[in-house]
Amino acid sequence: MTTTLSSLSERSAAYERMAEALEHLGDTWRDWPDLTQCARAMGLSPHHFQREFTRWAGVSPKQFQAALAHAEAGDLLRQGASVMDAAFEAGLSGPSRLHDLFIAHEGLSPGEAKTGGAGAQLTIGEAPTPFGTGVFLVSSRGLCGLGFADDAAASKTGFEHPGYTKDAVLADLASRYENAETRRDDAEAARWAARIFQSDKPIPVALYGTPFRRQIWRALLDIPAGETRTYGEVAAAAGQPKAARAAGTAIGANNISWLIPCHRALASDGRLHNYHWGVARKRAMLTFERAHAA
Repeated sequence: MTTTLSSLSERSAAYERMAEALEHLGDTWRDWPDLTQCARAMGLSPHHFQREFTRWAGVSPKQFQAALAHAEAGDLLRQGASVMDAAFEAGLSGPSRLHDLFIAHEGLSPGEAKTGGAGAQLTIGEAPTPFGTGVFLVSSRGLCGLGFADDAAASKTGFEHPGYTKDAVLADLASRYENAETRRDDAEAARWAARIFQSDKPIPVALYGTPFRRQIWRALLDIPAGETRTYGEVAAAAGQPKAARAAGTAIGANNISWLIPCHRALASDGRLHNYHWGVARKRAMLTFERAHAA
């Protein structure tokens, strides 16, 4: 466990810089900047940049550039459906297999959900993840909340407001079930972080949602990693082709980011906006998935 947590801690600490590096590589890959140029842009030595990027992304900067070139990805912000199909020789440790996700809709009963979790016993805590500090909300039946925080809401990461501090995100998730009995346990959060980000075992997810929202969340799970869909396309996939606006609301109501991949949903104009945990994080998630889609 020590090695696992150390690895997640290192990747979490590198997240903000790697999000900036992904954006830089996405903007400059056509010019094929070499390792020294990329490292200089990040304010790092070539050796440090190579090691940190490869540890975080699972591929080297050069391999990442090759993937962009091979797929002719262009603008990562506006061509979200582009799939990077370059093959990598290096062994990749990608995200846990989402088709193994098990959703227990009875994680909170309808009565508990309507009363803000009254009578429910939940555990909340923070732990490092590849996308910054993760905040995990857990019931006895499984994960019922996952959000992301930063040590500071730095404007360079593209976050719109200072609501991404650890205290703010802890309060945010806890408020989803404000009447539940919630205890703090960071060690339990760390176990969930390792299970989600460094294991391919099924993940029990416990949440309550209306039938329509459950349809939309299942449609999100059907979007392949590295690809995106508009709200309208998600609504159509859920059998509700005229409910694009309602689909957007349901996507925004998703409590469990990353595993239920609301980051793969875009507005009709293809822009990356309205992501609860920050546009920069959404960009990083999509870019990470594209690099591993191969």
